[in-house]
Amino acid sequence: MAKCSACSAPLAANSQICRYCGVRNDIDLSGKYDFSPIGTQTSRICPVCDTPLQTVALKGEQVLHIERCETCYGLFFDPGEIETLLVRTAGSTLAVDRAWLDGINRERYSADARVRYLKCPVCRVLMNRVLYGYRSGVVVDRCASHGVWLDGGQISHLLEWQRAGGRMLAKKRPVAKRQSAANAKSATLSTMKAARDGDSRDWLAVAELLANLLS
Repeated sequence: MAKCSACSAPLAANSQICRYCGVRNDIDLSGKYDFSPIGTQTSRICPVCDTPLQTVALKGEQVLHIERCETCYGLFFDPGEIETLLVRTAGSTLAVDRAWLDGINRERYSADARVRYLKCPVCRVLMNRVLYGYRSGVVVDRCASHGVWLDGGQISHLLEWQRAGGRMLAKKRPVAKRQSAANAKSATLSTMKAARDGDSRDWLAVAELLANLLS
């Protein structure tokens, strides 16, 4: 469990603000990554604080340059950078731990969060709110052209999701849906053929129509 940088009290899951002293903490980068600021401030604007973001370099085999707000500790990633960071930090999992996934979301998102639409730090157009990955529990703000904004604490949540096999589960889901649809189609045809008591051609036509609707 993360601790407050000011008073060392334990921080609640997915919370930056210490409930004891009120200090906002950087729970995403500090103490987890070797990073350093690049220059001063950029032309990109924090969608939460409306102040210039700062570019930081995350060191490693491949240096990543991302934008960070020095006030709210939100992060802005160019397209593809989140995926690179998740794989580099959490690695590739070999199994899905569903209990862990359930626990992550139950612990961190028990309270309702206020829905808000934020402007892209680059083009200042309102971004879309989208769920990042199946069963991640993290709703991010995405600009189709420039990248993704994560509030403070969200990248830490996604790292746990990755370690619990969330990305593997997300990749399996389309395959499972196609298989389920194929099974439903086959079952519908079999049931209708077995139950027909009139003209066989009419029943087969109905069965095929229903099967196509389910596909």
